[in-house]
Amino acid sequence: MDRPLPDSSARSPSPLAGPPNAAGVAPRRDLVGGLEKGLLVIEAFDQDRARLSISEVAQRAGLSRAAARRYLLTLAHLGYVDHDGKGFALSPRVLRLGQSYMHSARLPRVLQPELQRLAATMQEATSAGVLDDADVVGLAAATGGRVVSTTLQAGTRVPAYCTANGRVLLAALPPAALEAWLAAQATRQGLRPLTPRTLTQPEALRQELQRVRSQGHALVDQELELGLRTLAVPLRNHRGDVVAALNVSALAARVSLETLRERFLPILLEAQQRLRPLL
Repeated sequence: MDRPLPDSSARSPSPLAGPPNAAGVAPRRDLVGGLEKGLLVIEAFDQDRARLSISEVAQRAGLSRAAARRYLLTLAHLGYVDHDGKGFALSPRVLRLGQSYMHSARLPRVLQPELQRLAATMQEATSAGVLDDADVVGLAAATGGRVVSTTLQAGTRVPAYCTANGRVLLAALPPAALEAWLAAQATRQGLRPLTPRTLTQPEALRQELQRVRSQGHALVDQELELGLRTLAVPLRNHRGDVVAALNVSALAARVSLETLRERFLPILLEAQQRLRPLL
C-alpha cells in the first residue's frame, strides 16, 4: 500500500521571475527591482515582528534606511502599510494579495472539496499545503467538526522540518536541493525544538526524510505542538511530480499512532489516487 516518493525535479520558478530563458532562469535585466524590493519590505513583517521601525525594515529587507523609508511611504500611500508616527505595520489591504491567489489558483479549488469529504469521513481535521522556503503554506483545510490546532487553516505557515506535510514535501526534493535546504536551515539556526519531541539534528532529520521517501508517507508525533499527531501523503500530478501534501491531524489523547496508520492512511492514499488526474 505504501508508495515511494519520486524526485520532484520540476522546480517552480521564483514568484519574482519573468519568462525563463533556455536555462530556466529569467535574465536579471528583465526583472523589476523596485517591485522585488517592495515585496521584500512586505515580507519583513511577520507574527513576531508586527510593527517595525524604518531601520528594522531596512535591516530585514537588506535595504538602505533611505530606500526602506521610500518603500514604506509608498506602501502607506497605497494603503498596504499603516504608520502611527512611531512605527509601521501592515494593513488589512495586504490580504488582497493572498486572496488574489486563493480565488484565482486552481489547486486550492480542486483540493477543498476533497478535504471536506475526508474530514467528514474521518471526523478529523485535514489540510493541504505546499513548500515555500522553510515553511509549508496551507492551501485548503477542513475541520470535520474538530478544531485541533490553529495552524490547520488556509493561509497559515508552519515549519516544514517538524510537520508531516513538510516532510513529505522535503522528501520529494532532489538530493542536491534537499542538501541545500538542510544547509540553509543550519545557517539560519532554523531547526529549533518546538517541543521536547522535535527532531533538530540535521542527520536525524535526513534519515527520517529518507524513511518518508521510502514508505510514501510521514507520521509526526507531537513535534510541532504537544498533543498533536499528523499523518501526511504527497499529492502528485499526472506526471508524477509532487505538487502538494495532504494530511489528517488529531489529538494524541484521542487517536493512537496505530489508528493513524491502520485506519487513516488507506483513506489518504485513496484520496491521493482520486486527486492525481485532477492536479
